[in-house]
Amino acid sequence: MKEAEITQADIDMTRSLYIPVAVQGRILYFCLSDLQYIDTMYQYSLEWFVEIFNNSILATEKSGDIQERVSNINHKFMFSLFSNVCRSLFEKHKLHFAFLVCARIRMNDELIDAIEWRHLLSGPVPLTEDPNPAPEWITPRCWKEIQALDELENFQDFVKFFIRNVSQFKKIFDDQEAHMTPYPEPWQSKLDDFQKMLILKCLRPDKVTNAMQLYLAKYLGREFIEPQTAELSAIYGESSPTTPIVFILSPGTDPAAELYKFADKLKMTMKLHAISLGQGQGPRAEAMLKLSAEAGYWCFFQNCHLAPSWMPELDMLVEALTRQTNHRDFRLWLTSAPSPDFPVSILQNSSKMTIEPPRGVKANMFRAYLAQVGEMRMFLASEHPKVQQFKWLLFSLCLFHSVLLERRKFGSLGFNIAYEFTDGDLRICISQLHMFLLEYDVVPFRVLIYTAGHINYGGRITDDWDRRCVLTILKDFYKIEILSPTHKFDVEGHYAQLTDATFEDYIEYIKTFPLNDDPALFGMHPNADISFAQAETYACLNTLLALQPREVGIAAASIEEVTSQLASEMLATMPPIFNLSAIHQKYPVLYEESFNTVLIQEAIRYNGLLKVVRSTLEDLLKALKGFVVMSEYLETVSKSLYNNRIPTVWQDKGYPSLKPLGAWFLDLKDRIEFLKSWENYGIPPAFWISGFYFPQAFLTGTLQNFARKYVVSIDAIDFSFQVQTEMPKRRPPDGCIIYGLFLEGCRWDGKFLNESFPKELYTNMPPILLLPEVHHKEPEGIYVCPVYKTINRAGVLSTTGHSTNFVLPMEIPSKQPQSHWIKRGVALICALDY
Repeated sequence: MKEAEITQADIDMTRSLYIPVAVQGRILYFCLSDLQYIDTMYQYSLEWFVEIFNNSILATEKSGDIQERVSNINHKFMFSLFSNVCRSLFEKHKLHFAFLVCARIRMNDELIDAIEWRHLLSGPVPLTEDPNPAPEWITPRCWKEIQALDELENFQDFVKFFIRNVSQFKKIFDDQEAHMTPYPEPWQSKLDDFQKMLILKCLRPDKVTNAMQLYLAKYLGREFIEPQTAELSAIYGESSPTTPIVFILSPGTDPAAELYKFADKLKMTMKLHAISLGQGQGPRAEAMLKLSAEAGYWCFFQNCHLAPSWMPELDMLVEALTRQTNHRDFRLWLTSAPSPDFPVSILQNSSKMTIEPPRGVKANMFRAYLAQVGEMRMFLASEHPKVQQFKWLLFSLCLFHSVLLERRKFGSLGFNIAYEFTDGDLRICISQLHMFLLEYDVVPFRVLIYTAGHINYGGRITDDWDRRCVLTILKDFYKIEILSPTHKFDVEGHYAQLTDATFEDYIEYIKTFPLNDDPALFGMHPNADISFAQAETYACLNTLLALQPREVGIAAASIEEVTSQLASEMLATMPPIFNLSAIHQKYPVLYEESFNTVLIQEAIRYNGLLKVVRSTLEDLLKALKGFVVMSEYLETVSKSLYNNRIPTVWQDKGYPSLKPLGAWFLDLKDRIEFLKSWENYGIPPAFWISGFYFPQAFLTGTLQNFARKYVVSIDAIDFSFQVQTEMPKRRPPDGCIIYGLFLEGCRWDGKFLNESFPKELYTNMPPILLLPEVHHKEPEGIYVCPVYKTINRAGVLSTTGHSTNFVLPMEIPSKQPQSHWIKRGVALICALDY
């Protein structure tokens, strides 16, 4: 009996030494299960997780030292899980997952402070606003975030130090490798690597993802930031007749060709049965699945997302596979774009693999030449007199296709909407190019531009400004100058035409292309790379914020305290609603003055929003005190307040805004103040265009005033534009003066549009006079610049044919041709995102 007790004590003692493995396993599993909040296709079962865990323990080297053994198991399991999961993650989410795992492990070890972690993700608003010590390089957003650091315990007196040593921080701001630059003492030695990331986010948010990679390499290992590639053979090796293989598709991808090649390698080509799912294909697919399972064929169902109503049937069929004896060669292959209708049980118990198009012009050119251009090899090798012209035009067309695909990474600077241009678009353009080139005596550029720009690529485009952009870019690639062996597509000459080159020569030439694309190839300013990197950083932080777990116990109590204080402060400073009857009395509906109606309409809209904000905050405070039930709706509002995000219910009732909650509330108060001063002091000499809930109504009112004053049809009037040098003291006799706009993609130099300064992404635009004109004609030397409400630019297509985010086009003086600024993606923005 005594021996048994001693043995039991020994077992318990040894088991307790392995607790760190269990703790890390728990952290990893919850990181894994949280991935479904990023994308519904990221679902994994506990059985799958446990199998990887068991295999990792078996594969880990044995060691006599228990601590070393535990460390080896933890590292082996973590990397094994990471590489398995990465096969089924889209490229942009791999860094998010790795950093989430790293942060949660280090938070568990108390090496990252939870408050500092939340600060990195949500970026609270500073309690006080001090004057900016160096506005020439410190942006308003940067200065707000630096001041907010004062709220953190480890950053006491940092703001005072920053103000005294601005020049030292300017060096970090200017450094190309800002994420590796040491900070001034004592902060360099006082702060750890994570805390330094908080300062970097303020100064150079575009370098935060680089800092994350360095952090991962240091604390998890370099292998966690190396590219993770997946071979079909590896996925196939892990599969079984009862484990389906799911390809998760992204726009413009199709794994069919790769699968057919793989089937050929395994001598399964004749046994591969494919069907593209869609309406009415269910019974055929079911029969094919049953036949394949019995006979040992491969069954390939494409585009499952196009048959949502048949997905429950598929779920039952796959479940039935596990209960019956199938042929050992049978495999079920499925492809689907991310879809909420795809069965969760299949996702959890399958081998998953994401399929993404290559990134970069070089990779896209390779893909185009090996696939679409490869189909024309016979003609390219022929002696036809037009072969040389065809080669030049073909190279130019493929480069155009690659430029369009890569422009999307720049977000709204590239296109307002990220269109899904596919290989099919390029294939039909190549086919038409071949046909028209042989039909016409001279190269029919107008026909080629029309078919490619308006029909093949243009057919996907729903935004007029994007169509203008695509046609402008296309004219650089379809023009007479490209039919020359000396033509270069970029300043450096990396992309140029070849003479008498074979198909193989082109393949070798593409191998010499730069790995990283210069923004100039897309017609963009070097700042576009910074915009892209910043957008990546903020997208990553927003994703990680969405994965924050629900707090319980003491942490939940502190959240309630913060939320309650914030709600009380907001209620205390909430502007009162407008007295509509008083406004009606002071500004009656007049035929001669449409602005009276505009003011009334704006007041009604803002009243609706203020009522919702006030009632929500009052209900939330009652719920936090226990007077009413904390409903799911109020809990969502509470979480949004804590994370410094605008609650959805306010967004639905409000105007478009991308600002965090603190900045949004200040902006709301400024908007109300603008309308209050109008109500109290009469129609202002200039209007804050960003302060309007619905600026289009105000612009229509301006045109209406002019039409009624001069008795002309409103349809015959359009605006002309004059940029002012200063704010006006009195209202102009006709039209209106607006202010509060920001230029993105360039700057105003006092007379014309000019190139942006380095790292200066947005600049203030001076006031502009909008002067109505009868039968207005577009003058020379201008750029027709679209005005948008937010930097997002994309909106819902309204009945006017424009996006709901679009306000109006403005004619801004420019020395450069319009095409220069169109390719730069230049636009005027009413409100920024900070």
